[in-house]
Amino acid sequence: MKQTAVEWQHIELSKFLYGKSEFTDANDILIKAKEMEKANHEKFNKFLNDEKQLGISDLKTIERIQGYYNTYFNETFNTK
Repeated sequence: MKQTAVEWQHIELSKFLYGKSEFTDANDILIKAKEMEKANHEKFNKFLNDEKQLGISDLKTIERIQGYYNTYFNETFNTK
């Protein structure tokens, strides 16, 4: 089963607290988790763009989903 970025971060922070993490700074764990979440975001956007190009789904529906998803991601992770 694939871990989410949040699950990975939780495990790494637990290791960090017990001195068993490869990370020496807790902030580096947060940065890595954000990078993982951004990679997932980019992967989902690629999927939606592929759907648009292939014409598999309704274009307006995909664009609406993509708009909501990108707005949520940008607001949640403070990216713009």
